[in-house]
Amino acid sequence: MITGTILKNAIISGAHNIANNRYAVDELNVFPVPDGDTGTNMSMTINNAVKELEKLPDNVTVEKAASTAASAMLRGARGNSGVILSLLFRGFSKALAGKKEMDAQDMRNALEQGVEGAYKAVMQPTEGTILTVARVASEQAAESILEDTLALWEVVLETSKVTLEATPDLLPILKKAGVVDAGGMGLVYIFEGMHEIFAGKPMVELQSKPEEKARPVTVNVGKGVFAAELNPDITNGYCTEFLINKEENANAEKLRAFLESNGDSVVVVDDDDIIKCHVHTPDPGKILTHAVTHGFLTKLKIENMHEQYEARQEEAKALEKQAEAEAAPKKEGFNYVAPDKDTPFGFVAVAAGKGLKAIFTDLGADAVVSGGQTNNPSTDDILSAVQSVAAKTVFVLPNNKNIIMAAEQAVNIADRNVIVLPTRTVPQGITAMLNFDASATEKENTVAMNLAAEKVSTGMVTYAARDSEFGGRKIKKGEILALENGRLAFTEKDVAKALAKLAKKMVNKDSSFVTFISGQDVKEKEAQATIEEASKKLPKHVEVSHLDGGQPIYYYMISVE
Repeated sequence: MITGTILKNAIISGAHNIANNRYAVDELNVFPVPDGDTGTNMSMTINNAVKELEKLPDNVTVEKAASTAASAMLRGARGNSGVILSLLFRGFSKALAGKKEMDAQDMRNALEQGVEGAYKAVMQPTEGTILTVARVASEQAAESILEDTLALWEVVLETSKVTLEATPDLLPILKKAGVVDAGGMGLVYIFEGMHEIFAGKPMVELQSKPEEKARPVTVNVGKGVFAAELNPDITNGYCTEFLINKEENANAEKLRAFLESNGDSVVVVDDDDIIKCHVHTPDPGKILTHAVTHGFLTKLKIENMHEQYEARQEEAKALEKQAEAEAAPKKEGFNYVAPDKDTPFGFVAVAAGKGLKAIFTDLGADAVVSGGQTNNPSTDDILSAVQSVAAKTVFVLPNNKNIIMAAEQAVNIADRNVIVLPTRTVPQGITAMLNFDASATEKENTVAMNLAAEKVSTGMVTYAARDSEFGGRKIKKGEILALENGRLAFTEKDVAKALAKLAKKMVNKDSSFVTFISGQDVKEKEAQATIEEASKKLPKHVEVSHLDGGQPIYYYMISVE
């Protein structure tokens, strides 16, 4: 039997384990665009429950432990993966209602209800994701006749690991990238942490520095989207390279054997007149002394890999601190206001950048939540904004596909009517608000705003956040990416060229309006000149406008109607 204290500690242990390994999960992002990272979102979601769980007494019931965790996770859910995770635990809570302790059948019911709730919440469930990992584990548990809770959880854990490894076979994009599903991997980390407590072992300790080394995840890893950090326990610490201008007695095979007996990572390429050598060794002098017996040495290069590693670690620390500071969600400090029966409608929009916030405010948004790409606000952030709007009905515009699910969870928590318009981009959100009619009914506005948003085509000009291979093409970190309605259209080396090319590609004979929205990394004069040049490539019948959005990540957004 599992007591409330055991369940409480298991969830905390799972939270610690995903927190320790969140960067390993983040690295599985198969798309090179800077994104809201799965590991970080899942970690922030479940860790929102830790403080509340730690307050519970030792005699807590499993019902109370599960409901406390579910409530805190629902409010703290970030990104689609975080919302799905919170829904899995919400199912746990429902199944354990009225229970003091949990037996094997209760565990089966909890898993089943969690999976059922998560699948219902996703409009078009995709197999090969966290949903699949959870579902197959639940199904295997249901088929098991085991009555011991630890043995049953070990079935769940082992099944989740096997299913995770199979996700590339279910989702082609994962197979192409050579990785497993990030959300599924995050769930496995959580299940592993919970297992420690169920097995009577010590709780997983929260590391002050999260684990940066990512464990191997498929046999195909190595295409640039996922790379383990250099091992700090370096035994052969000098990377030694050189060319040998061969003499008559030169023997590449004997040289290779010598290098392999005195180091690792050996590469020996025997050409007509030269031998190219690479080796990691503890003694480069010994290597060179032997190599010179095969010929004249040239192009020598010796690098201390300990120094390289330390430099990379210091750089990683600095980048990590900078990223955390930039990505940390900002609490807006919204104050609660009771619904006003004389105020029929209100608006909450999600946007990043002073310019975009001002644009939505000018269009009638009562509250603007900071957020967007790489910075997904939680359900609680959106709820706070909703409940600061004195209106009977509040329309919410997420303006990012990874925020829609978090916004939808606020519908069931708010003390007023909330309608989430599933705007996936900022241009869609702007157009939706422009089509609001104060004299129309709630239903009429919902239909009209959704239809207007769906007609908007969105273009994005950004940069590749990492080296990767996507859609059969190799992409280098820093390369300019042009996205059309969320899909990679092409890559470029120049932002201005990318903008002009993308705008021309998106506009057709039916297009009437094109709006360019410049970001924070583009100076005003530069933006004006770039947009002017891009406009020359467009048909004369198209009306062009420019907004200074000040958004991060994207140099430009393009709205085509």
